[in-house]
Amino acid sequence: MVLTVDGEERRFKLKEVSPVLENASDLERSTFEISPSGYGIHWPLLDEDISIDALIGITHSPQWERKIA
Repeated sequence: MVLTVDGEERRFKLKEVSPVLENASDLERSTFEISPSGYGIHWPLLDEDISIDALIGITHSPQWERKIA
């Protein structure tokens, strides 16, 4: 479960997020760090990284540059 800054709880299934986390021990899953920028989570014992956006299901569209002829 992830608790957002606005108080919303987001739940997810590990198998949908990361097979590495799904197969990890409780110790490996509970040993994590929030990235300094706050945009991701790192599990050092597993060398696994997931962005917060990916974890809660936010996708971003690519931005296209406008070319002026």
